[in-house]
Amino acid sequence: MRNFTMNTAAQPRIENDSRRRFLHGTAGLTLGIYLPGAVAAAARGGQALATASAAPAFEPNAFVRIGTDGTVKVISKHIEMGQGAYTGIATLVAEELDAAWAQVKVEGAPADSKRYNNLLFGQVQGTGGSTAMANAWEQMRQAGATARAMLVAAAAQTWSVPAGEIRVSDGVVSHPASGRKAGFGELAEAAARLPVPTEVKLKDPKDFKLIGKRAPRKDTSEKINGKARFTQDVHLPGMLTAVVAHPPRFGARVKSFDASRAKAIQGVEDVVPIPNGVAVLARDTWSAKKGRDALSIEWDETSAFRLGSDEIFQRFHQLAQQPGAVARKQGDVDDAFRQARQTLRASYDFPYLAHAAMEPLNCVVRLGKDECEIWNGEQFQTIDQTAVAALLGLPPERVTIHMLYAGGSFGRRASKDADYVLEAVHIAKAIQGRAPVKMVWLREDDMKAGYYRPAFHHTLEAALDDQRRITGWRHRLVGQSIMAGTLFSGMIKDGIDPVSVEGASNLPYGIPAMLVDLHTPTDIPVPVHWWRSVGSTHTAYSTETFIDELAAAAGQDPVAFRLGLLGKHPRHAAVLKLAAEKAQWGTPLKKGPAGVRRGRGVAVHESFGSYVAEVAEVSIQANGALRVDRVVCAVDCGTVINPDVVRAQVEGGVGFALSAALYGAITLKDGVVQQSNFHDYPQLRINEMPVVEVHIVASAEKPTGIGEPGVPPLAPAVANAIAAATGKRVRSLPIRTDELKA
Repeated sequence: MRNFTMNTAAQPRIENDSRRRFLHGTAGLTLGIYLPGAVAAAARGGQALATASAAPAFEPNAFVRIGTDGTVKVISKHIEMGQGAYTGIATLVAEELDAAWAQVKVEGAPADSKRYNNLLFGQVQGTGGSTAMANAWEQMRQAGATARAMLVAAAAQTWSVPAGEIRVSDGVVSHPASGRKAGFGELAEAAARLPVPTEVKLKDPKDFKLIGKRAPRKDTSEKINGKARFTQDVHLPGMLTAVVAHPPRFGARVKSFDASRAKAIQGVEDVVPIPNGVAVLARDTWSAKKGRDALSIEWDETSAFRLGSDEIFQRFHQLAQQPGAVARKQGDVDDAFRQARQTLRASYDFPYLAHAAMEPLNCVVRLGKDECEIWNGEQFQTIDQTAVAALLGLPPERVTIHMLYAGGSFGRRASKDADYVLEAVHIAKAIQGRAPVKMVWLREDDMKAGYYRPAFHHTLEAALDDQRRITGWRHRLVGQSIMAGTLFSGMIKDGIDPVSVEGASNLPYGIPAMLVDLHTPTDIPVPVHWWRSVGSTHTAYSTETFIDELAAAAGQDPVAFRLGLLGKHPRHAAVLKLAAEKAQWGTPLKKGPAGVRRGRGVAVHESFGSYVAEVAEVSIQANGALRVDRVVCAVDCGTVINPDVVRAQVEGGVGFALSAALYGAITLKDGVVQQSNFHDYPQLRINEMPVVEVHIVASAEKPTGIGEPGVPPLAPAVANAIAAATGKRVRSLPIRTDELKA
């Protein structure tokens, strides 16, 4: 991918250099490793490219750069949006390089799927699905080990000593026998002139000094001292800020508009129509907002969606009366129900949910002649780059994307439709690129303009035999497909969107006969998207609360009941046992004040290759007021790169999930979204946050995801605790405390 040459005087006030400038005039060692398809193939013969600043043919595919000042710069293809990706990736490189932690810096990679593709996504560059560390585990260690080998070779050549006698520790290369020492920076230029080894040996885990240990996060200091660069920090010469008036109903379009009052507002520079609304451009955000408020727009609502939430769920409930596309079938389910001594049935409703990240959507675009440059908290480079190129009629390599920090995402910035990035480019195109454009979504846009976690309806049935064992299981889901109509529609097989049924179609419990099927209505245009832990956000709830009901029907302890069904799933069983042990499961809870009921509940779930069990303790007052007092979590996410990051992600996942369980609901009335900001879409307050304990299972397995797996078990654990305290089952979310009154 090439970057176009830019006038120095017109550079943005940010610290992300273009890739061309990244190499131009650089003194020192730059190391890149291209791993084209799989880590194993790359380890055998990955294309490692070395050069010095005098080698113009060097391909700028760098994961590691070592300057003459000794700074080790790690180029991260995964965005840092609060989940600790920069810290984890830096740890992997520094471990194999034997660098000092303080000398390692991280910056975001440019958009280039040939070099920076997510190995778990194929030829797609992007961050998501809790894949960053799983993707980086061998690739970044390989990068660090190769750089180390080159530094050792340079020292051996410079000092005329055997490479085997050289040691590296904390950024210092030494030859103990002769007493010679050198920092990385002193050896960088010499190392850059050497051939790159095609094979290097990675450390044995027993020799790890950084992996598995606590290390300060690489993004913390910059976020404290203000040096961290987010999209809002980008200021280009002559830049205009754009705020968009979106249609009040999905499917509506602009029929006509009067911009006279908007243009009369001081600071407003222009008003332009775009495919999904009208954009007001001004010299600052507040002026743009005032201009938008002053617009007079007539909307064409011929094709607008007009159903409300109640009507949507009525349709879902009707669909649930009929069989759907089969996602999993094993054993003779019909026979199991015919032979059943007892059957239980439950139905569940889950609302649309907003992502509500701290930083609403934004994007900076600068159009040039036959080129486009973008700055944003970029999560899905390949999708966005391809979509923008198609809109502008450019080859993708002429669309440059600078990946900045993002203030959260929870999936929203990984837009499968490139919606908000395209909106920004549409605005820049509408003014013929005469000025750079910073498009800003306000919180109201974030709430009302889409996209959302899909609403879902579930029905579950179980058959029990004479000994109250589960012999049959039916699970039917109804909800919109996230993948349908997108570039990911190829993942839909036989009518099954895999992210709709994940957590249900792979239920781990040993039940002889199972049937899971799915309805995906196609006539509801409410825009839906993946949301932190995707399908598991609703499947974990329905399955784990229903399992609890079945344990009660069988007269068994909920933990023991689950363990009896997890014989073939030892990792599920291990986290369940650990969480129960640490929560003192089976011991009485301390009594609360008079009239306060207390309960303890459990849930276990696997998502993104990680296993999490959570035990929740709740207190419920006579008026139904609910407080979650304590959550004990047990986590198996394979080899832990940084235990602090793991704990932080699980703790954050608990808070995120509890917000949704207690308050989260996007509702529609006559097609109009009713929520607009945090006054009617509340978030968990700090004084509502429970005590959270995180216990990590020691593992030698490769790292798996941790950004999302802490979310799914929380709500069912809380609901099961409510049932233990009150005997009442919560069958829809968010939890209605008025239904918990004594």
